[in-house]
Amino acid sequence: MTEYQQRLKSRHTSIRLGVLIACLTAQWCGHAVDLPAAELLVGAARTTITPDEPVALSGQFHTRVAKTVESPCTANVLVLESRDGDKSLETAIMVSCDLVVIREDVQSRIRNAVAAKLPEVDVQKLFVNATHTHTAPVMVEGKYVLPAEGVIQPAAYVEFLAEQVSGAVAEAWNGRKPAGVCWGLGQAVVAHNRRAVYANGLAEMYGKTDKPEFRGIEGFEDHDIDVLSFWDAEKKPLAMAVDVACPAQEVESRGAVNADFWHETRDLLRKRYGQQLDVLGWCGAAGDQSPHLMYNRAAEERMLKLRGLTRLEEIARRLDVAVDEANAAAQNDIRTDVKMVHLVRTLKLPIWMVTEEQNAAAQAEVDRLSSDPANQRRMNWQKKVTDRYQQQKEGDLYERQFHVIRLGDIAICTNPFELYTDYGVQIKARSKAVQTFVIQLTGEQSGTYLPTVRAVEGGSYSAIPPSCPVGPKGGQALIDQTVEAINSLWDE
Repeated sequence: MTEYQQRLKSRHTSIRLGVLIACLTAQWCGHAVDLPAAELLVGAARTTITPDEPVALSGQFHTRVAKTVESPCTANVLVLESRDGDKSLETAIMVSCDLVVIREDVQSRIRNAVAAKLPEVDVQKLFVNATHTHTAPVMVEGKYVLPAEGVIQPAAYVEFLAEQVSGAVAEAWNGRKPAGVCWGLGQAVVAHNRRAVYANGLAEMYGKTDKPEFRGIEGFEDHDIDVLSFWDAEKKPLAMAVDVACPAQEVESRGAVNADFWHETRDLLRKRYGQQLDVLGWCGAAGDQSPHLMYNRAAEERMLKLRGLTRLEEIARRLDVAVDEANAAAQNDIRTDVKMVHLVRTLKLPIWMVTEEQNAAAQAEVDRLSSDPANQRRMNWQKKVTDRYQQQKEGDLYERQFHVIRLGDIAICTNPFELYTDYGVQIKARSKAVQTFVIQLTGEQSGTYLPTVRAVEGGSYSAIPPSCPVGPKGGQALIDQTVEAINSLWDE
């Protein structure tokens, strides 16, 4: 029996024989929580969330109906439970979906379905994130004008989605077993800041960089690849979560179902670690990022041809190398008993207040676009401004649930936005954790941008009121509330 196997087998005994355990007190729902090191049980599963019939795709302003599947969209599930003997101390259920965002009540529907299958599980400890592929099914009725027949309708798709995901959660929960965990850090160039800045001080998403007025790229790029890996008693990998500060939208304009670079990445990782491996794609703070090249296109295309790879395969190659480099070192520090706590809290953020002038301009656009059904998606985008103008008279807070998890020396934190990268850097820098995983596009009604002061000054899509219910003031509040929650778990 190897040393690692012996550690897994004798974990309860070693704890009960008097291993000194540091205790941490944190607040959750008003109660003090003790955080001893404990046995870690892990379960993982995956399932398709691609329907068998044609489906409308979300992520563009125009209607697209996919009749083919280039790569299937899947949901990947990771279940964690810390235990002391027969006593369950803490749980976390994390679901990563190849979707553009988590719309409306999708997470609630999944939670309800899981509760029906697993009544012993606290479904408030379950969260769902999107990888932000723009070639995944639509989840909201009325977002696009769709044919009445020959395509699965959004409401029916959400029912299918909830059943598929809840079934995978049940499979992962029922299959959980003792495991070890390690975390590591790699680097790969996947994300590029997509906002070009010009001589007049204005910015433009995907703006041209080959014209004389171009002055630079607006913001920071985060090339860290955070890797969280779980191993069974034979040191066989069970599951990995890979956090990349980049949305999966390299092929966003296509008309077929496509999981984007996560499909090719999972394929490479399974070739390396085994087909049993489940891979959760986590999108870090990346509201101003994308995999699209802003310059050096000719050089990059030449290298693709020389390597004989597609752009998706090239991104996957870089991620595969980064994950392997991180694991190669981190496997020397696999933990078999770790502290774990899972906080569930509510973000309370000031909304971006709409002025009378902004409301009037948006209403004029709504009126102009409403005459043509083809403009429905763009009209609804402008209508968000006029709706908020009315709603802000009743209150000025934007409230959404967020999660913070301590697992050993690392922190995992969620938010519902397309959060600009500068905010993610602030969280990582101020966190007391050794390594901090930031997961955007998580929870109900996710998917709106949260820009920085610099971006609002530059203007353009992703930094104007129709795109952003919360502005920079709310962004700073999000950072402060998230960091406070993380650091409370390290304040002994």
